Amino acid sequence: MESLAYNEGHDVTKECLMPKRKIPTPKEAESFGRRLARLRQAAGYSQREFAAEAGISQRMVAYYEKETAHAPSHLLPILAKALGVSLEQLLGLEKVKDNGRRRDTRLWRRFGQVEKLPPAQRKPVVQFLDAFLKSQQLKTN
Repeated sequence: MESLAYNEGHDVTKECLMPKRKIPTPKEAESFGRRLARLRQAAGYSQREFAAEAGISQRMVAYYEKETAHAPSHLLPILAKALGVSLEQLLGLEKVKDNGRRRDTRLWRRFGQVEKLPPAQRKPVVQFLDAFLKSQQLKTN
């Protein structure tokens, strides 16, 4: 029996220690990184845009999507909020509800930015959109 160095003076051996428990995961289970990448892409974010939205670096996003199978617990609420999903959905405990209609989240984010502008700056954007949409209606008629 081999005595362990960190327990010198004590009668503890490798055979006495409890083995590490591995939690079995189903083979078909999606890893956290793949799920994060899928949800990010479904939300219409590039890695850089998602990183800016979540307040982390693009390298961290790339790392979480490729290198790690474990979720960064301190960032989970931030990532879920940025993606517009629940923590359970981000962790793969619940399916992400997809009503069949894909919303262009990039466009909606830009609308959100325009909405935050003061009314005087927002007015020309709305006028431009109105003119553009009217011209498109005339083309289709």
